[in-house]
Amino acid sequence: MTDYKSTLNLPRTDFPMKANLAQSEPARLQYWIDSGLYQQVREARQGREKFILHDGPPYANGDIHIGHAVNKILKDIIVKARTLDGLDAPYVPGWDCHGLPIENQVEKKIGRAGDKVDQATFRAKCREYAMQQVQCQRQDFIRLGVLGDWDHPYLTMDFRTEADIVRALGKVIANGHLYKGVKPVYWSVVGGSAMAEAEVEYQDKQSWSIDVAYPVASAQGRQQLASAFAQAGLEQDVGLVIWTTTPWTLPSSQAISVHPELEYQLVRIEGQDRLLVVAAALLESFAQRSGLAITKVLATCQGAALQGLQTQHPFYARSIPVLLGEHVTTDAGTGLVHTAPDHGEDDFRMGQIYGLEILNYVDDHGLFRPGVELFAGEHVYKVDEKVMAVLKERGALLSAHQFTHSYPHCWRTKTPLIFRATPQWFISMDQAGLLNEARAAVAQVDWIPGWGRARIEAMLESSPDWCISRQRTWGVPITLFIHRRDQTLHPRTAELIGQVAQRMEQTGIEAWFELDVQELLGDEAGDYAKVTDTLDVWFDSGVTHDTVMRQREALGFPADLYLEGSDQHRGWFQSSLKTSIAINHAAPYRAVLTHGFTVDADGRKMSKSLGNVVAPQSVMNQLGADVLRLWVAATDFSGEMTVSDEILRRTSDSYRRIRNTARYLLANLDGFNLPTDSVAPEQMVELDTWVLERSRELQQQILRDYQDYRFHLIYQRLHNFCINELGGFYLDVIKDRIYTGARQSLARRSAQTAIYHLAQAFVRWIAPILSFTADEMWSYLPDAQGSVFTAEWHVFPALPATHSLSDQDWQNLLAIREAVNGAIEKARKEGQLGGSLEASVQLHAQGELLATLKKTGDELRFLLITSAATFTEASGGVATELPGLAITLHTAPGTKCVRCWHVREDVGSLPKHPELCSRCVENIEGAGESRRLA
Repeated sequence: MTDYKSTLNLPRTDFPMKANLAQSEPARLQYWIDSGLYQQVREARQGREKFILHDGPPYANGDIHIGHAVNKILKDIIVKARTLDGLDAPYVPGWDCHGLPIENQVEKKIGRAGDKVDQATFRAKCREYAMQQVQCQRQDFIRLGVLGDWDHPYLTMDFRTEADIVRALGKVIANGHLYKGVKPVYWSVVGGSAMAEAEVEYQDKQSWSIDVAYPVASAQGRQQLASAFAQAGLEQDVGLVIWTTTPWTLPSSQAISVHPELEYQLVRIEGQDRLLVVAAALLESFAQRSGLAITKVLATCQGAALQGLQTQHPFYARSIPVLLGEHVTTDAGTGLVHTAPDHGEDDFRMGQIYGLEILNYVDDHGLFRPGVELFAGEHVYKVDEKVMAVLKERGALLSAHQFTHSYPHCWRTKTPLIFRATPQWFISMDQAGLLNEARAAVAQVDWIPGWGRARIEAMLESSPDWCISRQRTWGVPITLFIHRRDQTLHPRTAELIGQVAQRMEQTGIEAWFELDVQELLGDEAGDYAKVTDTLDVWFDSGVTHDTVMRQREALGFPADLYLEGSDQHRGWFQSSLKTSIAINHAAPYRAVLTHGFTVDADGRKMSKSLGNVVAPQSVMNQLGADVLRLWVAATDFSGEMTVSDEILRRTSDSYRRIRNTARYLLANLDGFNLPTDSVAPEQMVELDTWVLERSRELQQQILRDYQDYRFHLIYQRLHNFCINELGGFYLDVIKDRIYTGARQSLARRSAQTAIYHLAQAFVRWIAPILSFTADEMWSYLPDAQGSVFTAEWHVFPALPATHSLSDQDWQNLLAIREAVNGAIEKARKEGQLGGSLEASVQLHAQGELLATLKKTGDELRFLLITSAATFTEASGGVATELPGLAITLHTAPGTKCVRCWHVREDVGSLPKHPELCSRCVENIEGAGESRRLA
């Protein structure tokens, strides 16, 4: 037997079948760094139209988690896709570096600022800690394959950026948006600082629900009540019943609010020698809650009739007036609301209307101040039961129950917040028209998904004035001088901010803390004091449109895209919008894209306590970053993103399918030289022009999906293309022509020409998603220059306008092939055939199918991958599920050719090659067989 293996064109490539991503990616990554790949990309796009994706800064604290990975990968996919579009799409990563969590970490190590260590040393340690966190996170982000200016990220703690944050504050002030006021704000007693709405999250908390009687014991008070309820006289004591879930606020109680139009009832209680007043609509629920029996309703009046009634505080010698408030509802409680202007937004408004003072009983850390009667030194977290004990002793406690409800918590410390009225600096939503301008700007932004617009609009409508001051050590200072007597800003505030900012460019925030007032104010120094508060970190990150986008030459204003998690409608999206409107009278972004949160296979949030955390570091070390990137792309990120070890294993299987396709394309380009070997489109075999047309159509869809951020559709299209059009049809059919055809034959070079264009397009399709794999594939492509990341989308050759087979013909042939494959597989399982090349198939076709088959001539067998194939319009055969088609299968007559494995009757017809069919002889010794169709 002659060995004809050397006459075959077997696939050959050094592109490895096994990816070993966890081992190979770091080396490729190091090459990117050493070769300055990011700078190469920038140089390749210099002068092109820009696309600016502005990076929302992650917080410089702790290892990155799967949510971080999702965010950075999505950004990287977009930036790389826009670069393939031919745009100049720089990516400047950033970090948020100030604030409470960093302070907490440093406190654990060296103690509280001003206690165990001086303030300057504490800030230096905070800066050092934040930089360590940046370095750790940066390495993980780079390991994900994210291309960016990692050598020059923006840090909110850079001296220049700190100075520019102060300058941005100056612009906000100059445009009339800042004021100082006393208002209730969310307050962290753990952090000892005010909090912004964006820093609040809701968690379940167990609280006390109590009903308390405020006594009306004086003769004058009873006379007022008698008049309100149209009673001749009231000899008994009366209690106005309030309901609260914050017993700790009762020491600060200064009034009772009732709704002017609600009905209130005076009722007699079984076993009590006093009467009670409760809203009529809530009387039944109060009775059930308290267990008290209502024996008689004596009278009814509207709330307006109770205005001015004087009651007594339940345990202090303080007169408590009844006030009218539209905020009172019948949703819960008693319809009478205990009012403490120190500790509630509605309460504060009532205090402003009626002239109630701020008592300020609670200090920065949640302790009642020394002069507070009964509760001095007690902590608000722990005082509720003592308050109830005092109420019970005074006979004022009517009911007490514990219940679990959703309650505001600090999203950093995870501890409950309180409302506390303190002097703070605010950005007003109304005094200079900020809210109205923001509303108008939102309508001009492209919100993706569309519900993002409704969400940001709702956030704006419910947004109070923004409290931007914090009582922290590690943060950008509010660099203002205020008059000691009347608390007004210095008339030269704009000029002074500029001078302070210049100093901060040299030494950062320390320039302010070390500043002697006299250095800038001279003789006025004694009249003015420096503000000691720091800025809310949301201001730091919110003004990066001004401190980064406008300052970096590579960037610009506004950004084309902001992309963060869906929680940032209340965070960065909102703080950026408000500050940009306040400074620029325009939104900082043209489009805003949000992604969902990661959950496990059961829909639960990632939690260390549940043990369902998927760490990106572990995934990269085990499966490789490209598998993680593929999972991100394959998942519809508009909702919750489900991830688990099992899901990642399935993703790894899909990756292998894509990689194997890439390897097959590369392997069959062995020896192909485009300038000398490519075939003109009009001379190509029709199957090759068909696959190029399908590829071009697919590329158009992929480009639209990249532009519309529908990456999961790209994954689906690409995966299906690899399985169906390529693996299931085209690549399967052309094996015979590629492997057995004459090396320089037109038929073989036609297929290689198609494969070349396929490979060139394919590597670009996957580059934004499977960046490591695409870069590896690029290095094995013939005549590839530069990097896939500096390339643009592949341009397919112009194909002939007319073909012998139409699109419908090809659809018919694909359907026929599927039916034939089914019949052959059935015969194989029954032991009638060993494989498709042992088969001779006769197709019994009608109508459109027959018309298509007539166009195939003697090349039908190559399309069906059988040794013989004929067709007839005569009836017969076994019917298939394809209407108009039946099949007759036989064992192919003849002998198996040892070279092409086809069973042919002409094997041995040439004595020189007794084991070959005549086709193989022509491919060995002649110019090679010709192919028209397949």
